[in-house]
Amino acid sequence: MSKLLQALLSGVFYTFIIDFLLFLGIFIHYIQFLEIEIFYNILFADNQNITLFIILSIFSGYLIIYLENTKVTLTILGSLFLIVLLSLIPYIGYNAGKIILMKKNVTHKDAKYTFTGDIYYNGRKTITFYDYELKRIIILEKKDLIK
Repeated sequence: MSKLLQALLSGVFYTFIIDFLLFLGIFIHYIQFLEIEIFYNILFADNQNITLFIILSIFSGYLIIYLENTKVTLTILGSLFLIVLLSLIPYIGYNAGKIILMKKNVTHKDAKYTFTGDIYYNGRKTITFYDYELKRIIILEKKDLIK
């Protein structure tokens, strides 16, 4: 039981580091580049894929604790670390942010207007939106939108 708990905690710790680095690259090269006003911790907390986090935690915990071949473990976990570290390169971090956060060709309506464009970031209370007609980024309040 102790070894199982150790594997799970080791996996969660490793996955947390990987996750932190991925979202750091997205924050620096996508969020700050587009001048979206959001704190890193909100970005990190609101955009977690819990299923992927659990699967990666179990997998990495198994590799760290149970797999006897350290070369294989270091190769797999080191490769994963280096792949995620690539998000700190501006082009890759920006595109990772686009893949994870952007939704293309979306229509929103409020009481007066219809907005068609791309969602750059869907926050808790606001949506950062690029409007095709206005050709600029606007902030839409979620409470004002008609569902």
